[in-house]
Amino acid sequence: MRIIFMGTPEFAVQVLEAIVKAGHEVVGVYTQPDKPKGRGKSMQYTPVKEKALEYSIPVFQPEQVRKPEVVEEMKKLEPEVIVVVAFGQILPETILNLPPLGCINVHASLLPKYRGAAPIQRVIIDGEKESGVTTMYMAKGLDTGDMIEKMVVPIDPKETGGTYHDKLAAAGAQLCLSTLQKLADGTAPRIPQDDELSCYAHMLNKSMGELDFQKPAEELERLIRGLNPWPSAYTRLEGKTLKIYEADVIEEEGTAEPGTVTAVDKKSFTVQCNPGALRITSLQLEGKKRMETAAFLLGYRITTGMQLG
Repeated sequence: MRIIFMGTPEFAVQVLEAIVKAGHEVVGVYTQPDKPKGRGKSMQYTPVKEKALEYSIPVFQPEQVRKPEVVEEMKKLEPEVIVVVAFGQILPETILNLPPLGCINVHASLLPKYRGAAPIQRVIIDGEKESGVTTMYMAKGLDTGDMIEKMVVPIDPKETGGTYHDKLAAAGAQLCLSTLQKLADGTAPRIPQDDELSCYAHMLNKSMGELDFQKPAEELERLIRGLNPWPSAYTRLEGKTLKIYEADVIEEEGTAEPGTVTAVDKKSFTVQCNPGALRITSLQLEGKKRMETAAFLLGYRITTGMQLG
């Protein structure tokens, strides 16, 4: 099939790669404009652009995809279907109605639950046991279009936002190929979403990672895993930001004030929560690299009674 692919982050790369390897003709890739990155502010290609250039696919990076000249450009490419994976702009109806087989979205949750920008991290933070990917026909609303197919992906007990991202990216690539085949065969269903079953996964920001030790240890441990590797959970240690990447829940009740270090050994230290406690095993102190707590404790003195937060 003649396909226009629209996507930007790493999550979309595997889908693009699968489409190309399956023999489909990708006539154009649309991705967000390059952005300056790092101290030198050199322009950084999006992950999707890098992959498209590997395959010598024409790349388009409009600031606003809804502009009439952009829509006209798309029409000239004569796509049969447009595949959208975390593109980063809302598509106007002029694009949604352009391809004869429709605009198809690969979304990283089991719709209608977890619509929005950050479903991968949110399902871990909320303690879900499974989520997955959904393909759907794009409509005017945000992630509200009729569903086509779903694939369930279990969430492991120590799953992180990073590991689950990679699993869902692989599942999304597989599901997209299945959906494209059904579109070609004319067998793709239209399954309406029940809006009453939906919830919204807001975009991630750094402030949501601040650890409040007045909360239960289980809740904080899920937050740490969900925000690993970005934007990461954090607290304060002697005036410096301390990012926490891995922790284990200690269920024994303690009498110390929440946020107090209650135990230290060679590989970890334990912080009181309410209830329970967290045994911290991987972290990053402001100005330092990420490391195992065992390595951190060789150069930084943590003692019982110290207060975090």
